[in-house]
Amino acid sequence: MKKRWMLLLILILIAVVTGCNKNDPTPDERLSQYIKLWNDQKFKDMYAFLSTEAKENISEEDFVARYEKIYTDLSIKDLKITYKKPAEDEKFNKVEKAEIPFSVKMNSMAGEISFDNQAALVKEEREKDENWYINWDTTYIFSELGPDDKISVNTIPAERGSIVDKNENPLAMNGVIYEIGLVPEQMGDNSDAVVNELAKLLDIKKDTVEKALNADWVQPSFFVPIKKVATGDRAYLDKLFALPGVQKQDTKGRIYPFGESAAHLIGYIGNITAEELEKNQEKGYSSTDVIGKRGLEQVLEERLKGSNGEQISIKKTDGSTVTLAKKEVQNGENIKLTIDADLQKEIYEKMDGEAGTAAAINPQTGETLALVSSPAFDPNKMVVGLTTSEKEAYDNNKLDPFTNRFKNKYAPGSVMKPLVAAAALTEGVITPEQERKITTKQWQKDKSWGGYFVTRVHSSSAPVNLADALLYSDNIYFAQTALDLGKEKFANELKKFGFEEPFTYAFPIETSTYGKLDTEILLADSGYGQGHVEMSVIHLATAYTPFVTGGNLMTPTLLDSDEKGKVWKEKIMDESVANTISDDLQQVIENPNGTARGGKISGKTFAGKTGTAELKEKQGEKGTENGWYVTYDKDKKDFLIAMMMEAVQDKGSSGHVVKKVKEIIE
Repeated sequence: MKKRWMLLLILILIAVVTGCNKNDPTPDERLSQYIKLWNDQKFKDMYAFLSTEAKENISEEDFVARYEKIYTDLSIKDLKITYKKPAEDEKFNKVEKAEIPFSVKMNSMAGEISFDNQAALVKEEREKDENWYINWDTTYIFSELGPDDKISVNTIPAERGSIVDKNENPLAMNGVIYEIGLVPEQMGDNSDAVVNELAKLLDIKKDTVEKALNADWVQPSFFVPIKKVATGDRAYLDKLFALPGVQKQDTKGRIYPFGESAAHLIGYIGNITAEELEKNQEKGYSSTDVIGKRGLEQVLEERLKGSNGEQISIKKTDGSTVTLAKKEVQNGENIKLTIDADLQKEIYEKMDGEAGTAAAINPQTGETLALVSSPAFDPNKMVVGLTTSEKEAYDNNKLDPFTNRFKNKYAPGSVMKPLVAAAALTEGVITPEQERKITTKQWQKDKSWGGYFVTRVHSSSAPVNLADALLYSDNIYFAQTALDLGKEKFANELKKFGFEEPFTYAFPIETSTYGKLDTEILLADSGYGQGHVEMSVIHLATAYTPFVTGGNLMTPTLLDSDEKGKVWKEKIMDESVANTISDDLQQVIENPNGTARGGKISGKTFAGKTGTAELKEKQGEKGTENGWYVTYDKDKKDFLIAMMMEAVQDKGSSGHVVKKVKEIIE
């Protein structure tokens, strides 16, 4: 009986021990727990899994710091660690060590990094509890990384793409700018005078120069950088270099050969700000990068920027190098525009610093030949940094050189009339021969208009047909025509010209609108380009293309890579309508009584239309006037220009604009 009880007790003990062994963690289970923490990058928690020997070689603080620094510096993401689960028949209850294969895969700034390794685990008893621990070393970070090896990152900067015009003339290019500085030992005995004169020439404060010279690192023979300057003004540079101790260092920079004339179109680049860096954090920027600030430099940033080359390497203690990942540099795209830079410059210079905008296009292909906003800023100065007086000059310019006028919309005034004429002819509301009996200078539909009247400039009691109305730019004729069209037809016809829809273009342009037409007065005023009608200059130029193409509204293009000669809206008017209006617009220039007679060019056949948009709060008061002129080559059909100049009321009104455009064409 006693033997039976002893046997039963032994069996129970065996069962208990066996049960306990089954609950003891296996090395692969412990590795699985460790890998889960690793995949989640919980480095502090991972440290608790390290063996005693591993902990003797690295502290928790260093362990966590090393992982975090490496993973941050290398932009590690998509980390994935897997291991090979041991076979079911593999037993670990009688061993003190185990090795289990694992694989690591991750993405870095230089591309994918992957490696295989063996996880060494040891069984240790801690606080009366026996468990498996990772015999960690630096090869768990990267398999080739020794304890004293260094990880290095080599960045190969991408070259920013250039922007060129249709003839390959550079509008934005990479080049050399000068870092102007001083070598203290070469300044001579009168160093204070040198500092004063240099500060004056660089247009900076004297203490800025002194602070640079007194920096802790400065030695007598060292070059001390003071300010970057553009390389274009040789006379100015000669004055700088004539000062004792003044030297230069060549540095890479962005150059804008056409300066102010293309400033609003091309824009400029500058150092990336913290806000821009955060906004573009997934696009590979660093705190030392530059980024487009305005114009096409900003609009086409992703294409121009390129992608830096990166190489991640391990520099081993024996002097050898192991490459972990390498991404080849991809330089930015060179972008060719349809712009003619010489024409762009010519138009800008003829605008002579006055406030205004202009667009020149090829009306048959839709190519933009010039897109100008005046006045403007010098992008070369923006790149190196404005001096105090330069900034003050810009700030004090009431015309605001930083306003991009070609992207904005304005009341078009009478240059709108050919569009209304086309709409009325298309809808059968008028015929070319039909006459309106307008005998007064002012007109209103009836007394419901109160004290509001439509006024025309040219006063005559003779009947007015379409050709007369365009020749003399008769506001009353087109106000009556708009009323005859009615709100619905007027709106539908303007939509054919692209009103009230986004202007599809490589540069963001405000949408042209006709606004509310909810009163008869607004509809009448809209008939001659007032009311709530507003257009951008490039859309206005585009809206005249049907008069050249026989009815097709062409798609405007700015990039040479865009399809040329693409129709935006097909046959928005019959060819006969287009030809009728085009012939009438020819007379606006060639007839001695035409409003654009000052634009007649000997030996050339041009058609065109002037316009004056009045800007005032209410009828009767004196406001300012914006002058408009649109004209195109009726024979060659390859050139059309639209220009608007602000505040022309004391400069000859729209005739001031006609004169400028004529000089450009000649």
